Amino acid sequence: MCSIIGYRGGRKAVRVLINGLRNMEYRGYDSVGVATMDGAKIQVRKRVGRVDDVSKAMGLDELGGTSGVGHTRWATQGAPTDRNAHPHVSSGGRVAIVHNGTIENFAELRTSLESQGFSFKSETDSEVIANLLESELDGGDGVRGAVLRTIAKIRGHYTFAAIFNDGSMAATRRRESLIVGVGDGEYYVSSDVHGFVEYANDVIYVNDGDVVVIDDDGLGIYDGDGRRVTTELTKVSRELATIYKEDYAHHTLKEISEQPDVIGAAGADESAVSAVARSLRDAGTVYIVGSGTSYNAALAAKHLLLEYASIRAEAIVASEIPVHARSLERGGIMLAISQSGESADVLEAAGIARNAGIDVISIVNHPNSALARESTDVIRINCGPEIGVAATKSFLSQLVVLYKIVGELGGPGIDQEVISQAISGALESGPHVKEIARRLRDVNDVYVLGRGIHYAIALEAALKLKELTYIHAEAMPGGELKHGPLALLDEDTNVIIINPPGTTHDDALADAAKIRARGAHVIGIDTADSDAYDDWIPIPESDEAAHTIAEIVPIQLLAYYTALERDTNPDRPRNLAKSVTVR
Repeated sequence: MCSIIGYRGGRKAVRVLINGLRNMEYRGYDSVGVATMDGAKIQVRKRVGRVDDVSKAMGLDELGGTSGVGHTRWATQGAPTDRNAHPHVSSGGRVAIVHNGTIENFAELRTSLESQGFSFKSETDSEVIANLLESELDGGDGVRGAVLRTIAKIRGHYTFAAIFNDGSMAATRRRESLIVGVGDGEYYVSSDVHGFVEYANDVIYVNDGDVVVIDDDGLGIYDGDGRRVTTELTKVSRELATIYKEDYAHHTLKEISEQPDVIGAAGADESAVSAVARSLRDAGTVYIVGSGTSYNAALAAKHLLLEYASIRAEAIVASEIPVHARSLERGGIMLAISQSGESADVLEAAGIARNAGIDVISIVNHPNSALARESTDVIRINCGPEIGVAATKSFLSQLVVLYKIVGELGGPGIDQEVISQAISGALESGPHVKEIARRLRDVNDVYVLGRGIHYAIALEAALKLKELTYIHAEAMPGGELKHGPLALLDEDTNVIIINPPGTTHDDALADAAKIRARGAHVIGIDTADSDAYDDWIPIPESDEAAHTIAEIVPIQLLAYYTALERDTNPDRPRNLAKSVTVR
């Protein structure tokens, strides 16, 4: 995933661009670049590195002009190098573009453009967009016509924004996010509202395939046939501007600490929760999809629906849905879980489901995300901005929503105040967790065990450790130890067992005993200590739902503090981005 920002107005453009890129750096941080229109010439500066470092090294603030585009990159096509950094300028210098997504037919387009005399400086698929736009500029209807003819030739999922040497700007999208901010005589285009929310409170969510043109006549938005479309302004809540760390060292710690407060808003629209529960109850087949953390939530959902509503649901990794496309049953329901609502794999899964006659219900954070707009029903998790790349508060909010749904289906209701208190109690383990983190600083492998629904939480725990600490962490059901993994255990092995009170508690204690018998070190997450544990991380005594939701919190803290011990940045794990918008 990459971040895109464009501006045209009366301000010094580069300052708006840099500020917007800094706010969106969690979307990509391999390289940074800006292009501005200064007089009649497009000026470009770009480099590998983070926003502030590149800005200082390259003197970005020196660029003049009141229009421009900027980009932070998460490398996909082409290595993270200076020449592959965006913006890319057409070989004739008439166009500069920034791009997020994948151009699937870039190789054939590049060959065709090279035969026409266009040159390329990068290894990226993005550069073909700049040269295509230039090749079409003289074909009629100005910038609008050039963009329409360009997107007719490219295949893939993308958002791109471009500036032209006549001073105009254009942008378009296909299956990736694009938002227009409207101010007083100035306009912004971005892949994320955080790019400009400090400047504009009125936004337009651009429809798939529409083309945005901003020139001396103002703003125009056109459909794929070039006809002007009517758009609605939406007010953006100023709470979206609250992306600062305040007194916390990192966004990740801030977001972990916010969890007792944010879960109260999860699934606050009770009518939406009830409607989704009815749809799931009446569906012939239920598919639950997600990627990463959201897939772990999908596995928890599968368990809850079977346990409390006798609904047999299939949890499928979103990227695997194309493999199962022919076997999807018409008339079913797809429950799509996504923090961002912009992940390409989940969006593709939703599209396949709709084509198969399956309604899509989404659990997302933002009601105007691409996934929400393509869904029949939406439940919001309402957890606010999540800037740390590793999901924390969004996962807990997803679990709260899932418990609310099964509550409507006859399962145990949840008391969000009780859950909030349980999370607060789990956060109090921080000082002890810091001690364990110091011991994990030099380990290479960690295993995380859980039974029943706690296996889904174990998967999330292992993912957090991998993302933040770069330690190899593997989750498994506790009963699977004896079927092979016991061979890996010795005195250098650390095993975390997620084991709150419940039907699986005694079996998990037996697992711990087997592990200790092989000399491995056992870390138990439980409401009470046990002789089966070498280390005990306490969670408060509470009810089943509160245990399931709160038990991940100590491992979020463990991953965070171990990252600090290993001198890694918990907000910006290497090679990862917040929402993966490429397939």
